[in-house]
Amino acid sequence: MNPAAQDEKVTFVTKDGLKQLIDELANLKNVRRREVAKRLAEAISYGDLSENSEYEEAKNEQAFLEARIIELDEKVKYAKIITHKKGKVVELGSDVTIKRIKPRESETETYTIVGSTEADPLSHRISNESPIGEALLDHKVGDEVEAQVPAGKVVYKILKLK
Repeated sequence: MNPAAQDEKVTFVTKDGLKQLIDELANLKNVRRREVAKRLAEAISYGDLSENSEYEEAKNEQAFLEARIIELDEKVKYAKIITHKKGKVVELGSDVTIKRIKPRESETETYTIVGSTEADPLSHRISNESPIGEALLDHKVGDEVEAQVPAGKVVYKILKLK
C-alpha cells in the first residue's frame, strides 16, 4: 500500500479510545457473531426461506455485523495513539478553552481535541476533522480563529491551552 493511501486510513485515538475499539471488536467477534449465527440457524429451521421474515432479518443483522467488524478491524489496524506533548499550540489531545467572539459573544467552553472516532460534542470532545477542531489546530493562546460551521462563519478566541 502506498504511504498516501495508508495516511488516509489512519485513525487517531487516545489509549482509552483504542481500548474501547478493541473491546467492541472482541464483543462483536466472540459474542454477537454467535448470537446472530444461532438466530440464523433457528430461522433456517422454520423451512421455506422465501417467505421467512426471521431469516431475512437475521441475514440483514449478519451483514451489518460483518460490516462493523471490518470497519473496526481497519480502525484498530491503522490506529495511531494520540501523544500530546505539552506544546504551545493546539494539537490532537489538547484541552483548549475558547470563547466565541463573532457573530455574538458566548460563554467560555473547554474542549478536548480528539480523532473522529472518539468525538462526542456533548462530552466536550471534538474531532480534529470538525470545522471548529480543524480551525483550532496549530494555533496558540490569544489567537482568533475562524471556522465555517453549518450556521455560518464564527470566530473564536483561544483563552487557555493545556
